[in-house]
This record gives sequence, C-alpha cells and structure tokens, in this order.
Amino acid sequence: MPGPTRPGWVGRFAPPWILSSVRLTEFWRRMNDHLGATYARTWARDHVLAELGGRTVQQALDEGWAAKDVWRAVWRALELPPSER
Repeated sequence: MPGPTRPGWVGRFAPPWILSSVRLTEFWRRMNDHLGATYARTWARDHVLAELGGRTVQQALDEGWAAKDVWRAVWRALELPPSER
C-alpha cells in the first residue's frame, strides 16, 4: 500500500516564512543533538564566534542570519565530523 502523497507544489512554492522556520527548527534540533537541549541554548547565547562577526549564535539568528550559515559556523567551532555539516 503506497504512503500518503503530497501536492507537487509543496517545497517548490512554499512561502519563505515556512522554509525559514523549518531550517531554524532543523538548526535547533542539531544543536540539541550535539550539546543537549539546555546547554545548546546557553552556548548559543554566551559563545561568541569570530566567524559570525563577533556575535553569539543567538545574536546572529536574531539579526536575520540564515540558519544554515550559522550552523556552518557552529559546525566548525565544535569541530564536528563532515557528516554533520
């Protein structure tokens, strides 16, 4: 029995706010996976990254930086394996 189907437009014509919230949700899932749910938020609020222009992760996200760009900076700072990029 086939699984549920999605309309063909899903993902191609999704409003930008949906895509950005999905990316942000994925960002926080990854942070939680690597640092733990509580420490991830603390680290994001307190740890300054030069790659983010001397901002914390939270400041960069609040200023509108793309979640994928912030994640790449986090990925490098935490020296995570390539599979986690």
